[in-house]
Amino acid sequence: MVDLTNYLWIAWLVFILIFVIIELITLEFTFLMIAAGSLGGLGANLLGWPWWVQLIVASLLSVALLFTIRPLLLKKLTKGADLRPTNVAALLVLTGTLATELGDAGGLVKLSNGETWTARLDESAATQNLAAGTKVTVTAIEGSTAVVAPSERNSAE
Repeated sequence: MVDLTNYLWIAWLVFILIFVIIELITLEFTFLMIAAGSLGGLGANLLGWPWWVQLIVASLLSVALLFTIRPLLLKKLTKGADLRPTNVAALLVLTGTLATELGDAGGLVKLSNGETWTARLDESAATQNLAAGTKVTVTAIEGSTAVVAPSERNSAE
């Protein structure tokens, strides 16, 4: 009978290859750390250690790399990144001025970034109609419609 533990090094190489391929797809350094741990398991195999020690070495090395090296790599990767909100997220806190009266049929709002959007009044607003020129704040974006509510500055006046 053939002892399959003699060929365990092939399994370690397959694991390393699979984890590196998954890492190339995900690009988040998780599977790279697991592949490096598997490399430790391969090293333990080449030293002639038993299979259960190889598994322990691979597991401990993977966990250690995941909690030590991976956060440093992610921090280095995002260093200097522009973290300002973009697209719809950037519109959610913008203020604007109503270009037309805002009622049941909706209206138009000119946002502080210069864009003009169709607008609908937020359901939580106390009023049903707002006059043109009223300051509003965007609370949500639904498709191509900005859901707005009267600004706090209007209530204070």
